[in-house]
Amino acid sequence: MSNEGAVHLEIQGGIASVTFDRPEARNAMTWSMYQRLRAICEQVREDHAVRVVRFQGAGGEAFVAGTDIAQFQHFEGGKDGVEYEHRIDGTMQLLAALPMPTVAVVQGWCIGGGLAIASTCDFRIATPTAKFGVPIARTLGNCLSMGNVAALVANFGRPRVQRLLMLADMIGAEEARACGYVLEIAEADAIEAAAQKLCAKLASLAPVTQQVSKEALNRLLKHGLPDAEDLIRRTYGSEDFKEGVTAFVQKRSPAWKGK
Repeated sequence: MSNEGAVHLEIQGGIASVTFDRPEARNAMTWSMYQRLRAICEQVREDHAVRVVRFQGAGGEAFVAGTDIAQFQHFEGGKDGVEYEHRIDGTMQLLAALPMPTVAVVQGWCIGGGLAIASTCDFRIATPTAKFGVPIARTLGNCLSMGNVAALVANFGRPRVQRLLMLADMIGAEEARACGYVLEIAEADAIEAAAQKLCAKLASLAPVTQQVSKEALNRLLKHGLPDAEDLIRRTYGSEDFKEGVTAFVQKRSPAWKGK
């Protein structure tokens, strides 16, 4: 494995296990990792023997800590941001379109693109130390696509999403369970057993009912989303976004200008 990271797929007993493997960077996603995730989704979608797909991060410290900031250093303007958000949306659409139930097994940080992946899954279980957030108002000064925002609102509700996006707040495991986002909390030494138990239960139930129910819920979420390309262009084309990326790389606090 290079510093580009890897995404591994293992299928056993009707359960597909997908692992984001870049622990030295808290499993932050590179372009090649997103490409591999898309390929895995396409492969698993056509495998009728797979009854459940579970996703987890390697190393125990993070599920996925967002997209690797280095991926943004060569952005030149709003067009790059639009293309990036379209790429992320396309990946999430492939994940959402998996006909079988999906489970995110979250240990530690679940940030940005990691939160998008976990939110696209049907169920989430987490360790007590799990943290969920999109702290872009504090870090990069970028934004999310309308589809990503809609998925967060569907999972957390508008007031919590306002906290996530506008206050850069983090939501802990207990609050995530209280609002229904997290199904179960298990200690680190028990999370694997909890994941296996949940996957086994899902695999034992009527697959057609699961598939149809999932698609019905997906159609509700996709219905009538307004266009937000102008918002994405404005954000990724701003001086603040360039400052956010530079400050992050230089390990200093950004100096926002509102331009």
